[in-house]
Amino acid sequence: MLKEQSRTETLLQLRRDQVPRGVANTHPIFAARAQGAQLWDIDGNEYIDFVGGIGVLNVGHSHPKVVQAVQAQLERLTHSCFQVAMYESYVRLAERLNALVPGAEAKKTILLTTGAEAVENAIKIARAATKRPAVIAFTHSFHGRTLMGMSLTGKATAYKQNFGPFAPEVYHAPYPYDYRGWNSERALAAFREMLLTEVTPEQIAAVIIEPVLGEGGFVPAPAEFLRELRRITQEHGILLIADEVQTGFGRTGKMFAIEHSGVEPDMVVLAKSLAGGLPLSAVVGRAEIMDAPEPGGLGGTYAGNPLACAAGLAVLDVFEQENLLGRAQQLAERFSSQCQALQQEVAEIGDVRGLGMMLALEFVRDRESKEPAPELVDQVVKQAREQGLLLLKAGLYGNVVRILVPLVVEEPLISRSLEILRTVVKGVVQQK
Repeated sequence: MLKEQSRTETLLQLRRDQVPRGVANTHPIFAARAQGAQLWDIDGNEYIDFVGGIGVLNVGHSHPKVVQAVQAQLERLTHSCFQVAMYESYVRLAERLNALVPGAEAKKTILLTTGAEAVENAIKIARAATKRPAVIAFTHSFHGRTLMGMSLTGKATAYKQNFGPFAPEVYHAPYPYDYRGWNSERALAAFREMLLTEVTPEQIAAVIIEPVLGEGGFVPAPAEFLRELRRITQEHGILLIADEVQTGFGRTGKMFAIEHSGVEPDMVVLAKSLAGGLPLSAVVGRAEIMDAPEPGGLGGTYAGNPLACAAGLAVLDVFEQENLLGRAQQLAERFSSQCQALQQEVAEIGDVRGLGMMLALEFVRDRESKEPAPELVDQVVKQAREQGLLLLKAGLYGNVVRILVPLVVEEPLISRSLEILRTVVKGVVQQK
């Protein structure tokens, strides 16, 4: 008698037949429903979600206030295109974001759809404001899969493949990744040398940086590095863009990661957790910079969709009413201490790092050579899923486990997930 296929097996075959292989999938499961920090697949399996849609769900899956706001908006208006007929939620959300982003100067906000789209528009605005062509990004960075996003991204494998030629006048400086030999002093020296050997400051429109590398392995840029970068850019009239797509909205214990350094960027790029799961992004910047493009130069058919704007406003309400910044700080203390304790037991964990609840464990074959061990991470991710915990890897070498648990995670799930992580990691290194 033939065994009946599960719904997952059936859909996996359909996915193989109907969806391009270029869309990678970390977990061979199909989500059916989710709430808070939990997710259930179509076969009824339950998971603790430490991925959160890749940092999209800081307020958790299906937060009641977000759902309610979207349902109410759905009954009124789903779309009109802001460039055709404006709606109040767009300007109200812009108003709130302008007040949240660090810096005392007047700001303006454009709402868009994706993080990559926001990055593209930030570069357009910077070039319009400075009348300069060049942009500096950093190694290990990720800024999206569009042409400019790929050009800015500091990782060639997977993301760039055979997709070139890429956008011109984009340069890459070393990111301060101390565990891999690039401390602030060395990275700044390389940055200054770049201004003498590859592109002059007078040609540079902007420098774009993730305050904490996302796809690059959750590496925080030291505060002294960011402050000196800000000084250099101001000295030469170069705009500083903080890419807070993954770091924003409470993930690091402050609303935006750049706030830990005291640096005030000229523009901030936002997305992911801005709208609690709906597609919405933003560029927030100094008003005179944001006004540089002429009318018609900015926009998008779905940019700042009414449903997403309603969700965005609700997300900001949740942060205020539920003190999620304080919650993130409390979670960070517990998770970081547990991960550091695990590092003491497991020699293959070479580094535990992060900022707030943006935490990572970097796996190596041995601590002396620091040779990356991506095969251990693959097993950790696989076996954790089998135990009911969803994880995601990161890093240039794929040897980093990153933790993006929703900030609303409840106590029983915390204890259970940490025990799963500890058991799986120790089991994997014993089996190697």
